[in-house]
Amino acid sequence: MKPVENPAPGSSAVVSDKTATRYRGRFAPSPTGVLHAGSLLAAIASYLDAKAAGGEWLVRMEDLDRPRCVPGAGDSILQQLDNWGLHWDGEVVWQSRRDGIYIEGLAQLQRTGRVYPCACTRREIASMAHAGVDGPVYPGTCRSGLLPGASARAWRINTQNVAPVCYVDRIQGEQCQHLSAEVGDFVLKRADGLFAYQLAVVMDDALQGITHIVRGADLLDSTPRQRYLQTLLNYPSPEYAHIPVLVNSAGEKLSKQTHAPAVAVQKNPVPVLWRALGLLGQQPDKMLLDASRDEFWSWAVANWKLLAVPVGRGIQTDDRQYG
Repeated sequence: MKPVENPAPGSSAVVSDKTATRYRGRFAPSPTGVLHAGSLLAAIASYLDAKAAGGEWLVRMEDLDRPRCVPGAGDSILQQLDNWGLHWDGEVVWQSRRDGIYIEGLAQLQRTGRVYPCACTRREIASMAHAGVDGPVYPGTCRSGLLPGASARAWRINTQNVAPVCYVDRIQGEQCQHLSAEVGDFVLKRADGLFAYQLAVVMDDALQGITHIVRGADLLDSTPRQRYLQTLLNYPSPEYAHIPVLVNSAGEKLSKQTHAPAVAVQKNPVPVLWRALGLLGQQPDKMLLDASRDEFWSWAVANWKLLAVPVGRGIQTDDRQYG
């Protein structure tokens, strides 16, 4: 399936790309490298949950962090998905082409009075912050205004006095997070001028009409931040389901940072897909090993059970089986 580039955002008010009237899911990889086993598992889970519900499955390239993106990686990931039989609906959205939308979103949040400029460097924050669920918790140094002579480096959202953000994850169950204590005032626009993931993903999910999100549990701690922004922007909150991520023998998430190898495209992808279903708790019939790729997907969609997916943040596996 050939991706269609989304048009450049105009100056008009931000509106939804499509009003969702049924299940709309998505897979949103970052093209910082090739597709690895952990990303493939997330893609499979999100695809099956969407198709089992009779819904749509979209693909969005989260290439917001331009310095980390590898030239050609996005197109390579799309080719890999297509080869594995993971065919998406509609156009592929590229975050790097949507800055105009994020500018409007930041302006809307600034009008709430809960966004402020920050002059602190990473070193300064690390020297005075305590550890949180996702790095140092910003202590609110610039919350009351910049010191004389200081200039803004980034823009942050004020989490002070925000009630705990709670929701029920479809796999992991009830989740609650106290943003001020566990995360702090997080960044919406970075010191290098790039928009932060938390703002972009919230806007894109809303504007694409995403109703359900199935993704890795490494993003479980990000969800309260995203739900907080959804509230401030008057966006509906999608249903969330976080699958355990694949980890190596050292307990590290399989990722580009831990040198997880690319998932090799094979003449017969069914054995790898069959093992992936097993990791997702689906107990696939061994007869599927002799099925064609299309027959495999037909069975997998018809027999998908989200409640069978293991609860927890990680599943240990040997990533060499995907090579």
